[in-house]
Amino acid sequence: MCEFNNMDHSTDLNGADRLIVRRGQPFTISLYLYSGNYQPGVSSLDCIVETGPQPLEQYGTRASFGLSANIDTSCWSAAVTSPPGDMVALSICSAPDAPIGRYTLTLGRSGQIEFILLFNPWCTGDSVFMEDKQSLDEYVLSQDGIIYRGSAKHPIPTPWNFGQFESGILDICLRILDMNPKCLKNPGKDCSGRRNPIYVSRVLSAMVNCNDDRGVLLGKWADSYEGGVSPMFWRGSVEILRNWDTQACQPVRYGQCWVFAAVACSISRALGIPCRVVTNYLSAHDSNSDLVIERVINENGDLIQAKEMLWNFHCWVESWMTRPDFKPGFNGWQASDPTPQEKSEGTYCCGPIPVRAIKEGELTFKYDAPFVFAEVNADVTTIMKRKDGSTSKVTNTTVVGQKISTKSVGSDAREDITHLYKYPEGSDEEREAFKKANHQNKLLHQQENEGLHLTIKVTPDMRKGCDFDVFAVVTNNTQSNKKCRLVFGSCAVSYNGILGENCGFKDLLNVELSPGAERRVPLRLNYSKYGGLLNEDNLIRLAALLMDYSTRDATLAVRNIVLDNPEIKVRILGEPKENRELAAEITLRNPLPETLENCCFSIEGANLTAGQVISERLGSSVAPGEDATVKIYFTPTHSGLRKLVVDFDSNKLCHVKGYRNVIIGK
Repeated sequence: MCEFNNMDHSTDLNGADRLIVRRGQPFTISLYLYSGNYQPGVSSLDCIVETGPQPLEQYGTRASFGLSANIDTSCWSAAVTSPPGDMVALSICSAPDAPIGRYTLTLGRSGQIEFILLFNPWCTGDSVFMEDKQSLDEYVLSQDGIIYRGSAKHPIPTPWNFGQFESGILDICLRILDMNPKCLKNPGKDCSGRRNPIYVSRVLSAMVNCNDDRGVLLGKWADSYEGGVSPMFWRGSVEILRNWDTQACQPVRYGQCWVFAAVACSISRALGIPCRVVTNYLSAHDSNSDLVIERVINENGDLIQAKEMLWNFHCWVESWMTRPDFKPGFNGWQASDPTPQEKSEGTYCCGPIPVRAIKEGELTFKYDAPFVFAEVNADVTTIMKRKDGSTSKVTNTTVVGQKISTKSVGSDAREDITHLYKYPEGSDEEREAFKKANHQNKLLHQQENEGLHLTIKVTPDMRKGCDFDVFAVVTNNTQSNKKCRLVFGSCAVSYNGILGENCGFKDLLNVELSPGAERRVPLRLNYSKYGGLLNEDNLIRLAALLMDYSTRDATLAVRNIVLDNPEIKVRILGEPKENRELAAEITLRNPLPETLENCCFSIEGANLTAGQVISERLGSSVAPGEDATVKIYFTPTHSGLRKLVVDFDSNKLCHVKGYRNVIIGK
């Protein structure tokens, strides 16, 4: 009864060709009896369920049970739900804490059924139980979503096809569990551990990267992606997971943080753990656990030494579960990070740690609390090294951990979840959390009404291909005249903080300001200069360094700006219905003052493109200001709200993303 059961267990998007059920919830089997009818109270039936290569009752990977008068949802049980006859409807229920995975059910001496058991966030007895139906639709059933990139001042939504119900993906997810080193070393114990979402999400955090094992993705943070593709190439998880599976578990090349997080999210949702991708802007990578990021600059404001990185943004996942290993109050969202950064217990993995523990500064909690705490809370100290070898501390207004973002439930809007990780800056609760974290209070907010104040302002419309101005704004909040040196520079930067070449520079040796005066110093950024230096992240780092001649004090302002790619316009031609061919007319206008060659549009979407990527290459080049337009045909397979994810690539404009929501009728 696969169709009925899978629909009842919210696994029907996996198809109806085999039994896929969730734990702690009954499913129905029809038994046809060859000899005699079923007699209530007289007939008996021995049932045995087994999972893993070494099923043992003590590991919870084997259970034997008989018929009961009624189903008991707290343990493995079976009951007949039909009147006496030669056909019996048998209801079977798994324990709500049974290990997930492939099972064999043996009935009596002859009948055998195979099925897959998943976590059940609809079941109150399951440790991943989630009450809100809309949240379940978003965090378990939704096959597409939005991942945020860009910058804190300008978050850019990137569409992603999670595709957790596409053909073959669930089998690949189970294979990932089977390939993890703990399973290869002790399969019986590992399969037993799969009852616990804490254990499973920690295994996934290690297996999505390939640093210690035969994991899914190899990370690369460089301009050259020989032997693979740029992380910006991917539009979804399906192609990545299938590539890993068909290439004998060789790592797929290449991933960066949002790709690692998206793949972890796809696997978690496939297994039944509610999951979402979150983005933290100005994210600290603290490798020595002192909760301080130290940087050294020269007198031009150039970064000359940085032992630890400050990422423009960083993505990880949150999974929903209870934490019976902690005191009450730490259930709910747990952060884990599959991007390989630091080792945890000898392996490149991170988490799960309760988000609430980060907010409260509980750094002794498992797993990896100090690292995640630093990502959103570390202090940044900047030292200026002068030509004569002397050094001085520079006032720096950088606040780590800003605009922590995820897609909203039921809409494409951005939800700001910073308050789940941090108390408001400077609040009593924040200071209390810092004390608990055994860390000095932040000296973040320099009083704006004291001394010299320096900020960087930008124009609202900064598009790739345009020339535009950015401004260093200096304000004299003192009672005396000030004479200063202002160095204002720009350079290309990657999202993980690696600096590229100079895009424009200005050094003013005599900036004079009377008391209360303000001076706006423009810096022109020309496409002819920055165009060839930008990488795929479209990021430019602006840094202004102000030195007061009278006090020798220095103030640094840093701001990363992201240049907008052109908009991709998608028009759906035809009436969107199940199993009816549609066309997407896709258009992009060339914003650059140079011709685009080798233009290619690609589309994919859960239940829209049969789990495939469909590409269409333009036969001609596209001149400045001209439109690139293609028609791509596809056939949706399921009704409902779906996301068509679009990618445009060319020689000068790489991996521009767009999407269109489509409602497919029955």
